[in-house]
Amino acid sequence: MADKAENTGFIPWLIETVKTVFWALVIAGIFRTVFFQPFWIPSGSMKDTLLIGDFLFVNKMAYGYSYASCPSVRIPQIGIDIGAEDFCGFIEDREERFFGSDPERGDIVVFRHPVDGRDFIKRVIGMPGDRIQMQDGLLYINDEPVQIEPAGVFTEVMEPQGPLSMRPQCSNGAVGFGAVCEKERFIETLPNGVSHSILNVGPRAIDNTGVFTVPEGQFFFMGDNRDNSTDSRVAQSARGVGFVERKDIVGRADRVMFSSAGRRMLAFWTWRSDRFFKALD
Repeated sequence: MADKAENTGFIPWLIETVKTVFWALVIAGIFRTVFFQPFWIPSGSMKDTLLIGDFLFVNKMAYGYSYASCPSVRIPQIGIDIGAEDFCGFIEDREERFFGSDPERGDIVVFRHPVDGRDFIKRVIGMPGDRIQMQDGLLYINDEPVQIEPAGVFTEVMEPQGPLSMRPQCSNGAVGFGAVCEKERFIETLPNGVSHSILNVGPRAIDNTGVFTVPEGQFFFMGDNRDNSTDSRVAQSARGVGFVERKDIVGRADRVMFSSAGRRMLAFWTWRSDRFFKALD
């Protein structure tokens, strides 16, 4: 009886609890490193394909593994900033990916920002060797304009969106809070037949660019919300993405698992149930 009491005391219970938590964290770390990475959509750069507050799992198996496949832990509120290079920096200079394959044009991909290491999500537009240019808001790939078709108007309420309280941009002018914010919507078809929606707010400086020739082993990314996207059209810097190397790719986004229009996930009245388990185009 004494042995039984000792085995059910506080110290044995604490040891078993610590062991359980430890192995749970190990399993979760392996799952996140090898298979899938959770990702919240923080900005409107991929509207209306992805909305602020969408939650998805990034498929890390889609393109193989590099240093970018390692997890990062960023909690600025308490000063924690541990990037993938901190965990796996010893393989950061390796150009090829383990079990690797390249993304296809039109894939929605999460990658590490080449300068500050943040996770970005955009669509693959340019493959190695491609010539990419914007002329009057129309995308040209290898000197040929892509096909676009009008697809109505995308509307949303002018109000702060998501935890960052971001405000949408509107093609119907400066509208007040609670009013309808509009954007022109088009269906764009890429040369390989992938079709997806894009949004247009109005004339912007990035509607006209020079010709970008994508280097070998790198890719050109753009957001679907073309006038509100930090992407490869701006040179690599804290404010631009530039070309993205193969090694900086994290994985492919295939499906929205959950979505909330509010600032907090637990605000159930803001959940977008029509977006649960929604496949991405």
